[in-house]
Amino acid sequence: MTTSSHRAAPEHTHPDDVPLLTALAALADPVRISLVRALAGSEEWTRACGSFDVPVGKAALSHHFAVLRAAGLVEQRDQGPKRVNRLRRAEFEARFPGLLHLALRDDDDRPDPTDG
Repeated sequence: MTTSSHRAAPEHTHPDDVPLLTALAALADPVRISLVRALAGSEEWTRACGSFDVPVGKAALSHHFAVLRAAGLVEQRDQGPKRVNRLRRAEFEARFPGLLHLALRDDDDRPDPTDG
């Protein structure tokens, strides 16, 4: 597949090569968890980087996507002038069973620690 982009192709880390602490750190940031949740609710390869409603600028957004790629959570490719994304759900789940499911739960789905 040829792209017309002048950017270098993004580097991806396979989830099998990701330490647990790297995965946890990637999921601990509110902006990154928002990106992961948005991708989880979208068709693969339909969300361009600029289509996410997050309270950060372009440089910070690029950084957040780099962290998610390094953690094996996100795969990106260029389609013309846009960089599109997919959540590596199956690969990440195989490496860290249940972790993504926990991260994607709504806060309303979490048990109340005061209930006894």
